Parts: sequence; C-alpha cells; structure tokens
Amino acid sequence: MVVIRQGNLILAGSGHDDTKNDDFYRLPGGGIEMGETSLEALKREIREEFAAELKNIKFLKVVENIFTFNGQLGHEICFIYQADFVDQSLYQKSVFNILDSQLGHTATWIPADQTARIYPSGALV
Repeated sequence: MVVIRQGNLILAGSGHDDTKNDDFYRLPGGGIEMGETSLEALKREIREEFAAELKNIKFLKVVENIFTFNGQLGHEICFIYQADFVDQSLYQKSVFNILDSQLGHTATWIPADQTARIYPSGALV
C-alpha cells in the first residue's frame, strides 16, 4: 500500500461496509502475487489501478491488520510505502476511477487528519 501526498491531502479509495453501514477510506495498493516482492506488487497495483508510475518510493513500515468487513473476519499484513506520482498532472485530478479494484471504484484526495477513517489502521501514525 502507498501513501501519496499532495500538501495536507492523501490519496485514498472509498469503501463502504454494508453490515456496519459505515463509509471509510483505504490506501491504494493490493495483494502480493506469488514470487513478487512487496515493492514489485506496489508498482504493479498502481499501474493496474491508476495506469500510473511511482517515483521517490520509500518504505515506511509493516502494519498487521485484523478487521471485520461486511460481517467477515479478515487478516492482512500490509507493507506501507510513501511515493509520488511520476506524472505530475495526476495531482490535478480530484477523482480517480480505479481501473482494477476489489474494493471501491473511485479514489480521491482527503485531508490527512482523517486518519481514523483510513485503513489499514496505524498506516499513517
């Protein structure tokens, strides 16, 4: 997963838990495929979801996330990176249509102080 900043804003995908009737945000990224490093997976996921490339990639931390989504228990281990878009014009977009996503269909710039609403928990702390 990646933290992409624009001033005091962070790019995040929107999500909704029907069971809890709760809206939330999730950092861009996705799963690691067999034989792939977390960095390779990050680059691939951003290409697939945003048709974009990253630069200035920096590893931040690992977050273990145990959660319930739509009534189902989930468990993930997230490698959190920080990076910038290569294409500077992407910072002018207000809404991104996520091209290949299992969760949500759009991403947007949200205030970084909404960390309680951004998952995985602890990714920005």
